[in-house]
Amino acid sequence: MGGVDNDYSRYSNLLHLNQTKMFIIITLTSILGLTILAWSVKRFFPFPICPICVGVSLTWLWMLIGQWIDKLSMVDYQLPMAMLMGGTVVGGMSKLEKLIEPKFVLVWKTVFVTSGFLAMYSLVTGHWLILTVGIIVAGFATLASKLEKIEKHKKESEEIKGLKDKMKNCC
Repeated sequence: MGGVDNDYSRYSNLLHLNQTKMFIIITLTSILGLTILAWSVKRFFPFPICPICVGVSLTWLWMLIGQWIDKLSMVDYQLPMAMLMGGTVVGGMSKLEKLIEPKFVLVWKTVFVTSGFLAMYSLVTGHWLILTVGIIVAGFATLASKLEKIEKHKKESEEIKGLKDKMKNCC
């Protein structure tokens, strides 16, 4: 009847489910613990830090290092690590957007996120040249957007200065 095979299959699925739960519990506990740690020491930094960003980034970083030194299984930790890396790229994009205020927001976001994902994928797979290209493309897109904003601000400042000069000579 296949009762033994069926019991083994059920046990195997249950074991796999418990292991999967354990990996996500480890991941979530790490994020929570590192976030609390970052929150408790953030006052010592000369610049503002985002505790949850630190918790997420340090979690995928220790997972990556653990895989590089063969202490963590790529099969078990690859999915949670990839999710966290993607969150870091999108979070970084969100923070940078507020700083640079790009003129063509969708173009900049698309270039930044896709090249950031490429860089993260290359970091996991060890393709250093592709990692470098991804970082350079994201950096160039950000720099180009920032320079465009600086140039626009400079032009506006010159126009304001000209208007102030005209107002002084007005009356």
